[in-house]
Amino acid sequence: MEMPIPDQAVLDNKTKIVALLKEVLPPHAVIHHISETRAYECDALTAYRCPPMIAVLPETTQQVSDVLKICHAHNVPVVPRGSGTSLAGGALPTADSVVLGVAKLNDVLETDYKNRFVRVQSGRTNLSVTGAVQEQGFFYAPDPSSQLACAIAGNIGMNSGGAHCLKYGVTTNNLLGVTIVMMDGEVVEIGGPYMDANGLDLLGVICGSEGQLGVVTEATLRILHKPVSARPVLVAFDENEVAGACVAEIIRAGVLPVAIEFMDRLCIETSENFSDAGYPDANALLIIEVEGAEVEIEEQLEKIINIAQRHNPIEIRQSKSEEESAKIWLGRKSAFGAIGQISDYMCLDGTIPVSKLPYVLRRTAELSEEYGLRVGNVFHAGDGNMHPLILFDANKKGDLERCEAMGAEILRLCVEVGGCLTGEHGVGVEKRNLMFDQYSQEDIEAQLWVKDVFDPKWLLNAAKVFPLAATQTRRAR
Repeated sequence: MEMPIPDQAVLDNKTKIVALLKEVLPPHAVIHHISETRAYECDALTAYRCPPMIAVLPETTQQVSDVLKICHAHNVPVVPRGSGTSLAGGALPTADSVVLGVAKLNDVLETDYKNRFVRVQSGRTNLSVTGAVQEQGFFYAPDPSSQLACAIAGNIGMNSGGAHCLKYGVTTNNLLGVTIVMMDGEVVEIGGPYMDANGLDLLGVICGSEGQLGVVTEATLRILHKPVSARPVLVAFDENEVAGACVAEIIRAGVLPVAIEFMDRLCIETSENFSDAGYPDANALLIIEVEGAEVEIEEQLEKIINIAQRHNPIEIRQSKSEEESAKIWLGRKSAFGAIGQISDYMCLDGTIPVSKLPYVLRRTAELSEEYGLRVGNVFHAGDGNMHPLILFDANKKGDLERCEAMGAEILRLCVEVGGCLTGEHGVGVEKRNLMFDQYSQEDIEAQLWVKDVFDPKWLLNAAKVFPLAATQTRRAR
């Protein structure tokens, strides 16, 4: 994976930069010995690694501002980092960079149940946002599979979703405002605890910008009343394509479950061995959850089951208790970790129209045969957010390159059928060379102009998202 050549002048200035950073941060918050910076050499895309020059762990917005002022003055690249769960290399450092981690920015700053929002520091983990409000009967809707560990900062950077985004939307639909620090240290408030601000939708620009425009230190998030009840149903099939067709028919029928999740045989068996969820013996499995009052649940499930029965399922199983529901979801939420216990893998993130699910699943299976690499499919079927897991051996010469080539074909397939390169993982370094498969030169140029406005020196996460050739002249200024 090509990365920019480190700036030797910055590397030669390391001692001075460390000293300046220690003036604005506690000494323990400035990490600069190589034995310690290795902890920040990659995120969850572990195929690519590079220890940063320095890592810092500020605890306040003011400290973030002070750090960025120093880096801006000395032309030091900065890589914002949440919890390091990115699957696209979004937090991969360069050798001359400062990794700015927000993990210590983890407080709840304000809760307002009357107006249904919570304001938190951006290093707070996704699941702990719900943990802070659940006693009052509220929850935060976006729920990535990594929600136990992933930070709100990363969720905002990648516009993360999760299993329940079919009904509740992704991060951008639940984000009301941010406090963001510009590369020159200026602190800016965007949005707030209300619906839409006047003027340009700058919040929409920030959400999904992958840490390229500023460092988010605080976020105002929409919280919702917990539904009266929720119930999942398992529907098992002999073929992946049939399961995909069932999903498409459910969506066409106007039924809106809170979630429709898909798992193929590899993921079913691996997750079952890992979590003992009680999954059936099948080649494809749908987890379909509905919520509301009991009468609403029964009405929705009746429609869903009637549709499913037209596709000759081998089993339909409704949850009968909260314990059964928790076990069903444990298996799904454990899928990525379970696969990781048996093999190295690369997790993709293309999105497609739901009507194209059968075709894309069939073509993915064909590519698996062509490349000789196994694929596990586990994804948010209701909104067409694909997560094929391509298994490979990191110790086998050529396997990683073969995996990358196959992944690129799958992502191009997603674009060809009317989808896009990423739904919630971001572009990072993984997909940046595919950007021209989705966007024209003019489209890319417009996005580069936005980056120019927010970060004229191109110091924030500048080796990500865009093909390096498209950004060379800007970084050289």
